[in-house]
Amino acid sequence: MELEKDFSIWMPVKQRIQDKNSRPFYKAGEIWWCSLGTNIGSEMDGKGEEYWRPVLIMKDFNHCVLWCVPLTKQPKEGKYYVSLSLKDGTGGKVILSQLRLIDAKRLRKRLGIISDTSLLKIKQAIVGLLLE
Repeated sequence: MELEKDFSIWMPVKQRIQDKNSRPFYKAGEIWWCSLGTNIGSEMDGKGEEYWRPVLIMKDFNHCVLWCVPLTKQPKEGKYYVSLSLKDGTGGKVILSQLRLIDAKRLRKRLGIISDTSLLKIKQAIVGLLLE
């Protein structure tokens, strides 16, 4: 059974994000707090007043849009989860099944960066899922 979601609380936050005039500079391999919002069904939601969730930037298309995957610290296993380690020694898992295109206006604060080796491993896992 799905939890009841109140989209009316998210809508004013979403409007503030839309009304922003600037976007931050970012690049693939960085981890950011991102305002993902309240989403439909099993899509990953953000938490707190600004609906933040950490995401890993996978591909920057231009200064406006990018692909990202949400992160979790929950112990998850399976082909849709890949472990990662930050350069500061902390870690988590990326949720490959939640890969999504977002506008950079949703990015809030840079948290860190992963190694090029880790980024390549995650990219290869995504390609593997696409080729199944």
